[in-house]
Amino acid sequence: MATNGVRALTALADPTRRAVFEALPQQPRSVGDIAHELGVTSSAVSQHLRVLREARLVMMRPEGNRRLYSLDPRGLADARDYLEQFWPSAIAAYSAALATANA
Repeated sequence: MATNGVRALTALADPTRRAVFEALPQQPRSVGDIAHELGVTSSAVSQHLRVLREARLVMMRPEGNRRLYSLDPRGLADARDYLEQFWPSAIAAYSAALATANA
């Protein structure tokens, strides 16, 4: 079973979806705003946002007749936690490579 960290990384693997995600750090935005900035249809942006929401990378809040999307720190923490499990072995491999290069 995939962890949410894996789901978050998988969701960000698509370049358009990653661009949608990267359009959100500054402020909450509507589907139309994101679509206009990226030059894709609102329908496509909505589909990408659905995947990002399922991975807990973005959250939505209604405002009048619009829905505003912003980053969800839970999914970012999940991705970070997933990647951090590999950090000790990556550092050890780097240290071993340095030792070999300096020998």
